[in-house]
Amino acid sequence: MRLAALALFVLSLAAFTPAMAQTDPYLARAAALLAQHPLVDSHNDLPWAIRESKTHPMDVAAYDLRGRTTGHTDLERLAAGGVGTQFWSVYVPGEIRDSGFARVQLEQIDIARRMIAAYPERLMFATSSADIRKAQQTGKIASLIGMEGGHVLENSLGALRAYYDLGARYLTLTHNVTLDWADAALGERRHRGLTAFGRDVVREMNRIGMLVDLSHVSPEVMNDALDVSTAPVIFSHSSAYGLVNHPRNVPDAVLRRLRSNGGVVMVTFVPAFVSKAVHAWEDARDAERARVKALPAGERAPAIAAWMAAHPAPKATLADVADHLDYVKRTAGIDHVGIGGDFDGIEFGPEGLADVSAYPALVAELLKRGWSDGDVAKLVRDNMLRVLEAAEAVAGH
Repeated sequence: MRLAALALFVLSLAAFTPAMAQTDPYLARAAALLAQHPLVDSHNDLPWAIRESKTHPMDVAAYDLRGRTTGHTDLERLAAGGVGTQFWSVYVPGEIRDSGFARVQLEQIDIARRMIAAYPERLMFATSSADIRKAQQTGKIASLIGMEGGHVLENSLGALRAYYDLGARYLTLTHNVTLDWADAALGERRHRGLTAFGRDVVREMNRIGMLVDLSHVSPEVMNDALDVSTAPVIFSHSSAYGLVNHPRNVPDAVLRRLRSNGGVVMVTFVPAFVSKAVHAWEDARDAERARVKALPAGERAPAIAAWMAAHPAPKATLADVADHLDYVKRTAGIDHVGIGGDFDGIEFGPEGLADVSAYPALVAELLKRGWSDGDVAKLVRDNMLRVLEAAEAVAGH
């Protein structure tokens, strides 16, 4: 990284945590590592936050990243977090039924690209590993696009290729709704994996160089995709099922398969995915919501409010996230773990991980647990960069 970019990062970090930066040797070491190896985060939902802004929906200019935003992300906090590469998720809910998924997907890509173009001094539109390296040399944040949910293809490989041409570099095969060709983790198990067309989607993604993202899919789809893919896969925002048995997390058997595939699990910060207590609380809340549906309409809201008052929600913590990073490192191997925070796609992060400025604190916690400098370099940057380079190499043959 150029000296000017390094200086900007160090000053930004100090502005957010002046006392810790001076007294915590682990945080100082984390800052130095992130300056040398700027973090790759694989999932941030800021484009959707812009679309859904309560004051200026879909207005890129009004959602000014040069100032403090109401969400988790802005330029100053990205600098403080040591973020060097961000995959901006162009999420489209699988439940939208108005004029088709493709229109909304195109609008989301448009929002993301206009947002990136609005801050040329700090963000650089990127589509390749070479672009990431170039951005690091110039002190800018490489900004790539990731699509979340294969429903936006509308069963068309032509649409997949068109989205690639617009800059999309990964596709999460499903979101929460089962498709005609793939089962979602939280959806109906209709196909017990990928259909023949689903396997064709994976092959075509390999051919054009788009990363296959297995977050949100069922374990059967995970295994089918690993059987088919000739390039490393990613999980853009998932955690370890072995610690929290949430359907959105990755089972141990799949984690072990990443050793031969070369892929990477980008551990996420979603509270219910990283905390057993939060997951159990959400299950109990959902059961109560289902129960009160049988009550007269006027009694439902008071019943839910009474339950919530009697059952305060527990909180996930930074330590919970570190536990998942440790677990994936131990089960899959250090070459197969990364970070995909899901900021601006969650209501709030775990305690200690409030926004994108908090990555140095997470790295400091890992250093305290015995992670080496080389381990951290792989976690925050090198693993994801290697996977992208491998996908590009497969596409070149």
